[in-house]
Amino acid sequence: MARQQLPPQIKKRRVTDRATGRPSVRYELIADVGSSPETGRRQQVRRRFRTEREARDELARITGEAAAGLFVPQSKTTVEQLCTAYLASRHNLRATSLAKLQYDLAPLRERYGDLPVQSLAKNHLDALVADLVAGGTNTAKGRKRRPWSPTAVNKVITSARQMLADAQAQGLIVRNVALLVRLVTVPHQEVDTYTDAEVNQILASLSGDRLAHAWELALAGLRRGEIAGLRWDDVDLEAKTLAIVQGRVHAGDKVVEGDPKSAASRRVLPIPDRLVAVLKAAKARLAGERLQLGPAFRSGDYVVSNEIGDPYHPQTLSRYWAKAMKRAGVRHIKLHGGRHTCATLMHFDGVMPVVVADWIGHDDANLTIKLYTHSQPDALRAAGETLNRVVTTCDIEAQ
Repeated sequence: MARQQLPPQIKKRRVTDRATGRPSVRYELIADVGSSPETGRRQQVRRRFRTEREARDELARITGEAAAGLFVPQSKTTVEQLCTAYLASRHNLRATSLAKLQYDLAPLRERYGDLPVQSLAKNHLDALVADLVAGGTNTAKGRKRRPWSPTAVNKVITSARQMLADAQAQGLIVRNVALLVRLVTVPHQEVDTYTDAEVNQILASLSGDRLAHAWELALAGLRRGEIAGLRWDDVDLEAKTLAIVQGRVHAGDKVVEGDPKSAASRRVLPIPDRLVAVLKAAKARLAGERLQLGPAFRSGDYVVSNEIGDPYHPQTLSRYWAKAMKRAGVRHIKLHGGRHTCATLMHFDGVMPVVVADWIGHDDANLTIKLYTHSQPDALRAAGETLNRVVTTCDIEAQ
């Protein structure tokens, strides 16, 4: 049987074996694999094999993958380079969302930034996840991280999945290894809310609190970022309305301002009389502080500003909220719990779900009911009372 002729992509070469120094035979494969996803130029694969069979098998694999658009050439692109390019491509993101994405990708970039992305494996990501959960990973500035919550770690995994999916679609990697990494189990946490009585107790305790208007806004359903980003230009005390047109949030190691969280979050709310009075008092107090400090006073543009007219850091508001709740003598619930409280009490008062959703800035009323309205012990007891029935003596004897 005649020996099968070599395909044109494979050439038989005589070379000197580097290990032994003796003449040797190698089979050199040169195959076209389409255009480069990075440059758009025509590209070839050039490899050498010890045996003809190895060269033929590789040619069949490369040809098949190239024809199906699945071939991925070797690349020196690093994880850091991929992250940088991916972030630059996210033109659709608001500044706040982009900052959060940078924050979520930071641990991956810090640990594996110099690694070629084609060498990134599941075990790399598994090790990173384990260390984030345990704590002790280093930031770019050399600080030790505290243990991250399951939710925060899952954002790292999800962000890596999205970035690698984009790289796979571009033909830069063969597979998305982040899809193989399991999300961390998030323990069930019941979101707590204040009862009507507790809200009244809080409101009664706010006299003399310089930030009383901030806590009133929280109990009126505003997000922390909406409270921190609210400007006096957005408040019309005569018309009794306030407009949510921007947010001020903490992302990574900086504060970022941008559009509201979603299109539905951009809204105009009527201000109840009590809140109007509280805001007028806050504005008058700020004017007094401006007069007292003179040129040293800053802008004072924000509704919730400190004594020199600067806006508060969002995390600072959370700390002051905790102190205010302690002074009020109520149990501690996070600042965001004020938003949940607002939606829950509106729901209990019979406000239609679609109206509650519009008030707190949600597109989907069903999502609002699912996430932002919660049962409370008093409400459950009242519900249980409806099961009582008037039973007469005759009814009992008949049984």
